[in-house]
Amino acid sequence: MSVPDSPELDKLYEKLKREAEEGGYRLNPDVEFTKDLLQGLLVNEKRYGYPSCPCRVASGVKEEDLDIICPCDYRDPDLDEYGACYCALYVSEAIAKGEKQATAIPERRPLPEERKKAPKRLYAGVLSALPFPVWRCRVCGYLCARDEPPGVCPICKAKKERFERFL
Repeated sequence: MSVPDSPELDKLYEKLKREAEEGGYRLNPDVEFTKDLLQGLLVNEKRYGYPSCPCRVASGVKEEDLDIICPCDYRDPDLDEYGACYCALYVSEAIAKGEKQATAIPERRPLPEERKKAPKRLYAGVLSALPFPVWRCRVCGYLCARDEPPGVCPICKAKKERFERFL
């Protein structure tokens, strides 16, 4: 089913395409398919207040869904292993050039009960001597030492809430 173009959809498409390419990523070259996914992001943003992945079920509680706010925490491992993210919004260079086909990708996201049981990580060593907390972008792994995480990740453009306290 084709999604009718709208100024909002076209603006989001151009923004994500530019940001993806600046970060070394590629959007799916099937523009109609990609815009269908982006329409899902827009719907979820209006529904929940955040752009959760349109191929996953969001809880509606932002803190519980931080891992599936696009770009999700699973994008890079999926790209590395399969050449595309779970919903195939982001694809490898080979897929973008048509040299390889995207395939089905198994779900990496743990079940809700497993996410709640995940142990808190402990870090020690040299970084713990820094005068500021260290923040890690959950999307790309960018680290920074400052009082608060940046408003937007300078590497992948993820928003502030996608950062976790690393130390």
